Amino acid sequence: MFCLLLTALIWGFAFVAQVQGMDSMSPLFFNATRFTLGAVSLVPILLWQRGRSSAEPAEPSAADVSAANDLTPGDAAGTVPQWKAWLANPVVVSVVCGVVLFTASTLQQYGILYGKSAGRAGFLTALYIVMVPLLAFVFLRRRIGVLVGVAVVMSIAGFYLLCITDGFGSLGLADILLVFTAVLFAAHILIIDELGAKVDAIKLSFGQFCTTAVLSWAGSLIEGSVDWAGAAHSWMPILYAGIGSVGIAYTLQVVGQQWVPPTRASLLMSLESFFSAVGGAIFLGEIMTPRGYAGCALIFIGTLLAQAPSKLPEFMKRD
Repeated sequence: MFCLLLTALIWGFAFVAQVQGMDSMSPLFFNATRFTLGAVSLVPILLWQRGRSSAEPAEPSAADVSAANDLTPGDAAGTVPQWKAWLANPVVVSVVCGVVLFTASTLQQYGILYGKSAGRAGFLTALYIVMVPLLAFVFLRRRIGVLVGVAVVMSIAGFYLLCITDGFGSLGLADILLVFTAVLFAAHILIIDELGAKVDAIKLSFGQFCTTAVLSWAGSLIEGSVDWAGAAHSWMPILYAGIGSVGIAYTLQVVGQQWVPPTRASLLMSLESFFSAVGGAIFLGEIMTPRGYAGCALIFIGTLLAQAPSKLPEFMKRD
């Protein structure tokens, strides 16, 4: 639980670094450098893990146990369906997570580039908390409670107050991009929940960072946005966003989600929006209108309701 709370704190303040990085870099080049740093920051841990595993007697890993438990009674050794074998492959899982993470982080960075607001971007991105149970219901057939419907209504109302200030013509491209970002981050959480338990957390993080970095470098080279002078100008935001937001926070997310259910994980990580507003106010001097703050409050309440238990806790029930 502490891992996910720390993740929310780091991610919230990372919006400040992402806004500052856009002063001298393109979104793809910024993501290329920060995800490369994030991957490199995990190399010492991977080497330590490798040395430790070689020094200890081989035992079934948590991934092996999880994979074995996933077998149906008809799945004998050597007769596992091909699709299950693929989904249990750490490389495949890492690449799938990396592709989704690349798409989400790229859209988010363009939304930040056009919006130039850490707090606004944080609250719009936080809509992924509401979308997690909705996507789980649609694609994984997981039941959702009435409170999720209330949460959706409140989040939509909050979005309206925050973004649509003068009719729908006031809805900007940045807002649209950040909403799509929220959908992709929700999908990323569910993919990690479904497939990540079968893969070592550090290896999964390293693999998805490498995938995201490679795709970002390719995009940067194609659009010709590699600018080392701009990177030198924004070295502090890159370091924080790379080592802090990517190397540390995304790894804490993967580790935390292996011990905490996705709904509770989303609840803890929803504090990211609060920390983004605090960071924007402290470091960027951002001030919203009363209408904007009301919209943020509704979105935040909606994210909390989306993760509320559908049933009363035992101690609240009457005999």
